[in-house]
Amino acid sequence: MDFDDSPEQAEFRREARAWLDANAEVRDGESSMWRALRPQNDADDRWALQRARQWQATKYGGGYTGLHWPVEVGGRGLSPHIAGVFKQEESRYDVPANAFQVGVDMVGPTLIRHASKDLCRRHLDTTLRGDDFWCQLFSEPGAGSDLAGLTTRAFRDGDRFIVNGQKVWTTTAHWATHGLLLARTNPEAPKHKGITAFVVDMSTPGIDIRPLRQADGAEHFNEVFLTDVEIPADNVVGAVDDGWAVAHTMLSSERSAIAGGGMVQFDEILMLARDRDRGEDPLVRQDLARLYSYFEISRFLGYRVQTALSHGRTPGPESSVMKLHISRQYEFGGDVMMSILGAAAMSWGDSAPFGGFFQGVFMAQWAPRIGGGTDQIQRNIVGERVLGLAGEPRRDR
Repeated sequence: MDFDDSPEQAEFRREARAWLDANAEVRDGESSMWRALRPQNDADDRWALQRARQWQATKYGGGYTGLHWPVEVGGRGLSPHIAGVFKQEESRYDVPANAFQVGVDMVGPTLIRHASKDLCRRHLDTTLRGDDFWCQLFSEPGAGSDLAGLTTRAFRDGDRFIVNGQKVWTTTAHWATHGLLLARTNPEAPKHKGITAFVVDMSTPGIDIRPLRQADGAEHFNEVFLTDVEIPADNVVGAVDDGWAVAHTMLSSERSAIAGGGMVQFDEILMLARDRDRGEDPLVRQDLARLYSYFEISRFLGYRVQTALSHGRTPGPESSVMKLHISRQYEFGGDVMMSILGAAAMSWGDSAPFGGFFQGVFMAQWAPRIGGGTDQIQRNIVGERVLGLAGEPRRDR
């Protein structure tokens, strides 16, 4: 595989860079993506969301959102490889680049594939424009890695469904205008068969959102309680009782989003080493060389996933290999950053180097090991589907 830009990628890169130069400032330190997603209080929260909406609207006006979506639904119909070029270039600028990732990279493609024309008409354009801010209402207290074991119930009552249950670890639910919800509609069916997906307005009566405060003081995740929540039957995504297919598409789209970038770039860690005068330390240089190889392998694994998507295939075990590797990258990268910082790693907030950005990434390094399927689940997938090992005993088989 040729990892250099194709002529089409090179041309698009020049186009994207020229547009970004005209509409944004080059980043000069702390990653604005992280700054936008780690508010410390209500004022920061509102500022971050407003800034993210403004940037999303700017991209919408310039035709730089939904690049991989079909033209007929408002996208540009670009391949994942070419669309990924914009993310690479955008990461160099002081903008909240990934704030709308759930909506544009995960929910949007899922609606395009499964939802009715009416549901797409109501939500696709507003998602691209930044009016709709999405969350993923999947995980529950008793259904995380074993997502199909979810117990949130939805029963039909005329032209609506009544939903009761609890979700947890819902990222940015307190910001969201809408959520993609999984609920069990047929408790008698095998657990993968009796699930239905819904679009839910997060302002619907009966939805109680309770932020979970993290060790760093931020509140990214939430518990969401649903009590007699009424959802119109028109908001069903796909077929009733076939929500597992919708969830599979959503999770595959999440893998593609992971392939597109991460919380920190290698050049930012290199900048940290130079700023702290550690660039000539042979042990630090050895760690940086090893970390560079992690980033490059992640890039190549990401190409595999994006190639599958560009050919219309759902990524297979290669997405699990990629996610497992990225978890190791974050783990080792976190250790390298803290080693470079030395005693300054204990500082936090505005008094810390680069506003505490690198400490924040270190604190967040455990998230990829759990979210979107734990490392243990990914190892099982690789072991069974790639290496051909016997599966673990399971009570539901």
